[in-house]
Amino acid sequence: MSTYQTPESKKEEFRKYLEKSGVIDSLTKVLVGLYEETDRPPNAADYIKRSMGAPAGVDVEAIRKENEEMKKRIKELESTVEELNKSLKEARGESK
Repeated sequence: MSTYQTPESKKEEFRKYLEKSGVIDSLTKVLVGLYEETDRPPNAADYIKRSMGAPAGVDVEAIRKENEEMKKRIKELESTVEELNKSLKEARGESK
């Protein structure tokens, strides 16, 4: 049986998870750094991303699309390898 969790208990559990994993401290440091900037950056989200280690100017959607295409290509290649291995086994079996 699963226990019922109220939305408040789910929020609290998630907050504890973020705190335990260090996310809250990291975000706090970045936000304090942004607050202390004398010259406010034009794009606060980019500032936060850079501060958290994300490379600038990355098209995430393009990377996701490429990743999906690569996964499909890998499946195709794995299938080809499987077919070639099967053919090789058959050829070896016939020559013996």
